Amino acid sequence: MEFPPSSTAMPSHDTVFYAIYPNSPTTATTTTLQSLHLQILQSISPFTTDYIWQHHPFNLSISLPPNPTTCQCPSSSKLPHLHGHLRYGDNLDDEWFTVFLLFHISTHFPSLSIRLWDSDGEFLLIEAAFHLPRWVNPETTENRIFLRNGHIHIIPRSSLPNPSLMDSLNFLSTSDSNSRVSEPVQTAIMNRIKDYPNQARKNMHSVRARVPLSVATVLKHEPCLISLAVEGFYDRDIDAMKFAAKLERFLEKGRREELVCVSVKMSRAMYAQLLQQTFRAPKVYPELPGREQREEFAEAELGLKITCGMEMMYQQRKRDGVEGKGSTWEAFMQSLEKSGYFQGLLPGSSEYQRLMQNAQEYYRSTSLHSKDSDLMSAPVIRIDEILAFPYSADEFKDQEVPPSDADYWLYKGEEELNSALNERQKEMELFDLKHKNKGKGKKGQDNGSNADEFNPSDVAKLMRAFVDKVSSFEGAEAPEDRNKEVDFDADQFFKEMESVMSCPGEAANSNIKEGSSSDLDFDDSDEDDGVESDEENDDEENTFIQAYSNAMDEQLKPTTLPKTFVGVDKIIPKKDEGTSHAAEDMDEDFSPIDVDVNLVQSLLDSFSSQQGLPGPASNLLGLLGVQFPQDAKKGK
Repeated sequence: MEFPPSSTAMPSHDTVFYAIYPNSPTTATTTTLQSLHLQILQSISPFTTDYIWQHHPFNLSISLPPNPTTCQCPSSSKLPHLHGHLRYGDNLDDEWFTVFLLFHISTHFPSLSIRLWDSDGEFLLIEAAFHLPRWVNPETTENRIFLRNGHIHIIPRSSLPNPSLMDSLNFLSTSDSNSRVSEPVQTAIMNRIKDYPNQARKNMHSVRARVPLSVATVLKHEPCLISLAVEGFYDRDIDAMKFAAKLERFLEKGRREELVCVSVKMSRAMYAQLLQQTFRAPKVYPELPGREQREEFAEAELGLKITCGMEMMYQQRKRDGVEGKGSTWEAFMQSLEKSGYFQGLLPGSSEYQRLMQNAQEYYRSTSLHSKDSDLMSAPVIRIDEILAFPYSADEFKDQEVPPSDADYWLYKGEEELNSALNERQKEMELFDLKHKNKGKGKKGQDNGSNADEFNPSDVAKLMRAFVDKVSSFEGAEAPEDRNKEVDFDADQFFKEMESVMSCPGEAANSNIKEGSSSDLDFDDSDEDDGVESDEENDDEENTFIQAYSNAMDEQLKPTTLPKTFVGVDKIIPKKDEGTSHAAEDMDEDFSPIDVDVNLVQSLLDSFSSQQGLPGPASNLLGLLGVQFPQDAKKGK
């Protein structure tokens, strides 16, 4: 059995990617890229030194053909460049802090061209969606969006109709001023990162926690490991809980282990993840203070969660590092399953176990295993190194622990949310107003002095054209030519309506009569015998329908249903006011309904009830290009 080529795991849905290209990527060497790599890391180190990332820190790797670095970053570029990816998880601030860092890099290294995208695609353009040219969409922006010298660039179609990556990079290096986005687009994107790096410091939260001495020692030397501890606690499963129940690594003395008070720095998102979940202490964990001691209990409970998260993370990574079950192993297993390597065998069967053992041996022999094993074991090795040296509780007893930061922001997020929603609403209103003004100007040019006139008959015609329009799979569509006269065959319409409303027997008879000459081959004598019976059935059915209709009309007379519709007699003024009572009774019994008038009246009532706000009537008629007059009752 041949194994499929190993591949990297698919990136998580909450990941941001970036690729940095030098001005002349084809001439770049390992030395130049290494030098550039160090310069970039030095330029951003003042911002990242004390920052606690949610999952992984900002990183860059060197990619050189013909052996580009295999990683989860789907840049798939054969050009020499630097690239990286960062999983931000539940902490969107990590993503926008990364955007800020890349803008900072592009400003300090103006000759670099940077690509930036996430699992949703070109997410920067989403922020500026109301200001982009109409032709910009996910299908037309491949190899067009770049960050250079602190500006967003969109390669215009007029310059490069179908650019390759190399074409775009050459264009940027020679005429980057022609591809800069407009000021509104640049401003909309910069507004998202204008508060950084201060916002990054604001997103940090320091809190007091009572943890075992071993955990305190690890966090003292490697504060960034708190992110892995929180991740281990927040993403725990049944297997991980087995490690937390024993606490073999961080609670060697069991309940006799001493708890020390330390200040732990983490992101606000991590603090919220720890705080929102209830968790019972394992039996081996030292006893927590009573709940009446509110502050001490809160500190000890938070320390319990950090300790269990650290233990679960340590044991899982130690196991996965030894067994080679990291991210690349998962991708390797997926490729085996897709290729039919296991032949549909049940997991656990002897033949399945034999194939699994062969796959594991092959995987361990590849470089992917050693690389992934080192990555998974790195925190484990570092923790073992720290705890290998002697440590004592005296290191923490004499130090002053600052009080915890206020967590009022946990309960006042509604204000920030409403503020963000209001900003979006204003942006949408300005966008709608801009397009309405354009539409009014165009309509005024088309209609001249009659631009402000409102013709109800046009509304009815447009609505009928809209209903008759055959829409595509994308949904309902407005007719393209709105001024074209609607072709409506009233006779054919009523004929079809009669065929639908007729009884099943009548429809069946009509179908037989129409198709007897071509589809059916009856004997003439059979037809002659059935003529009289068919006529009798028709008479009986007509009599029944008429009687049923009359009975239904009589029942509806006392109701208010007829008054809810506008009849023809209410529209056309009566010339002869001296009609008899008999004629009035006949009009009352049969008053034809004007469909067009009722349609327009219903739309006007719906539009009026919206009170100037968006609604179904204004949305539908706006799609058809109809501008309703203002309600005359307003302001009276």
